[in-house]
Amino acid sequence: MTLELSAGHGEFAGLHRNGVPAYRDADGGTAAREWRAAVDGRQPYPRVHIDRSITLDMSDGTRLRATVVRPANVLGTPVKTPFPAVLNVNPYNRAVLDAIDHGLHAPVIGNAVRTASNAMTADSGALGGVSRIGRTFGTGLWDVFGINRNLVRSGYVQVIVDVRGTGSSHGKWEILSPREQQDSIEVIDWISKRSWCDGNVGMTGWSYSAINSLQAASHRPPALKAVFAVEGSEDVVRDVYITGGMPSAFIPLWLALVNGLKWLPNPATGVADLLRGDAYRWLRDRVKSPASEMPSLMWGFLTARDDRIFDDPYFTERNPIIENIECPTFTIGGWHDLFGRSATRVYQKLQMAPGRKQMLVADGYHLDPGCDHGAPHRPPRLDVLERAWFDKWLKGIDNSVEDYGPVTMEQQGGMWSCGTAFPRSEVTPRRLFLTEDSSGTAAHTRHDGGLSAEPAHRRRALHVRPDLRGFRSRDLAQVTAGAAIVLGDDFSVDARYQEHGALSFTSEAVDEPTQLSGEMNLRLNVATTAHEGIWAVTVNDVAPDGTSRVLTNGALTSSNRALDPSRSTYTPDGVLLDAVHYLSRERRLPVPANEPVRIDIDLVPTDAVLAPGHRLRVDVYAASLPRYLTIVPDLIKARGRRQQLVLDPNKPSYLTFQTDGALGADPVPVVSALRPL
Repeated sequence: MTLELSAGHGEFAGLHRNGVPAYRDADGGTAAREWRAAVDGRQPYPRVHIDRSITLDMSDGTRLRATVVRPANVLGTPVKTPFPAVLNVNPYNRAVLDAIDHGLHAPVIGNAVRTASNAMTADSGALGGVSRIGRTFGTGLWDVFGINRNLVRSGYVQVIVDVRGTGSSHGKWEILSPREQQDSIEVIDWISKRSWCDGNVGMTGWSYSAINSLQAASHRPPALKAVFAVEGSEDVVRDVYITGGMPSAFIPLWLALVNGLKWLPNPATGVADLLRGDAYRWLRDRVKSPASEMPSLMWGFLTARDDRIFDDPYFTERNPIIENIECPTFTIGGWHDLFGRSATRVYQKLQMAPGRKQMLVADGYHLDPGCDHGAPHRPPRLDVLERAWFDKWLKGIDNSVEDYGPVTMEQQGGMWSCGTAFPRSEVTPRRLFLTEDSSGTAAHTRHDGGLSAEPAHRRRALHVRPDLRGFRSRDLAQVTAGAAIVLGDDFSVDARYQEHGALSFTSEAVDEPTQLSGEMNLRLNVATTAHEGIWAVTVNDVAPDGTSRVLTNGALTSSNRALDPSRSTYTPDGVLLDAVHYLSRERRLPVPANEPVRIDIDLVPTDAVLAPGHRLRVDVYAASLPRYLTIVPDLIKARGRRQQLVLDPNKPSYLTFQTDGALGADPVPVVSALRPL
């Protein structure tokens, strides 16, 4: 197996063995240089005209407020030519987007921000996290998020709409609801009929607005011709709301943010709104719903009597039906994003040819997408990719963007590359068993065990208790959307502090670069002295110096262990690769005290490479706060518990993963894995 760079354009040959096809350079080559030149060069229109006072009347009578940004001549007069339009439906208040726009385009401040952003190069150490987030201001993320003046000046109209019940829009905020989806359909129809639109509409956005874009596309409005979605989700339940049956600390923080911003009037239209009576209607709607969803969320957390604490039709009607999408879709993700599971699943579910669908996933978080784009052997900036995507599918420009990717990934521990499939075509399923044998590498943990091709040879119960070390871990970085990486390497690069509370199981060192790609499943045989067990796990890359870096994670409460076989992923011969649990009130199973039960913990899909001398490690925790919270009724059931991981040769615990290396053994199909346990 080799890792090499070929001559010429810098094509990345990638990791390969026995004739496996090489991977292309993620920088896009000559075509991408032309895309960047189109963005950074002189634009056809010198200025933009911004109208922040647009009012849209929805079919139910609710008024949405919008900003329309049009190409303008040197005098600032909007050009009358019809153009394709790009829509962003956003809950974070257009006043905030205006502030970002003014900051990035003010003559002095804007240049200073971009210069400072380009000067940030650290990826680890005291300034590593600050640098990663800071670099996003120079790599196009905030252009995709808000007003993209350069895109408009190239010949597009941009429309930014406050979601109903947020910003200046009237009504009640109904998070990603069917009514909100209908709003998007009606807005697209309205745009397509304006004199300044040529009938072609694209949707873009980051996070919430990316989800909104995917939702709208799944309804197939005729005018919607392309989507560029940065860190969206296709399953908000398992991604972030109740991962493994446990609410995320992110949700109340995020709800508080959006609910706070919706009380902020837009100063750009404040006087006119007051004179027209819109300010009164806006205030009336805010008073009716001052803190949307927060009381019900708290009630559900305290009592488990709200359906939103479980996987419920409330969520089903909010998840975009990816299989229904027909327009070309480019999706951006991160291995440690809040929506890490969705980055690859959206691509896999899209029913269209590669090229019309594209996937790009970085080794990053929710707040730093695109932070290292634009450098040699790395993808083009996000604003460059967005422009190329819309130029192709909205304007019909033959720019070869469909030949980029279609699967572009930053391999954890490796490099960026473009390929044709996820998981990588050269990997096959393997299995490593958790054993009591010491690896000699994790004396700092509660138990230093091994990962072996053979099961444990005797029965042994290993005890583990919850602690608060998750507050200093990559789990905290993930649940804070990446904000915690500014606190240092313990929150991103090195898990050894958190591992003091773990049962740890480590493999032998690999002799050659060994790829891991795709879904993983961790089966555990566990017991508890109470009537609920709370489990959190990570899979780590352990360097020769002892640094333990989290590659992926997962969690599950024992009562939610029932599998949905219709949605879980198996190999053709029945080996479970990706467990999907029901997480519903009706499907919860009893947890007998002091009696082992088998659980399958689904891990976020990933792509990584272990360098020679590195090891694979599984860490098992009794919870990880604040990444995974436990509802009060479950805490009562689990009070005073002592949790045990029971190593039993007759009921082994093991990690099933996909690799091109010699790690582990070929997995044997387990018939019981095909039905709920």
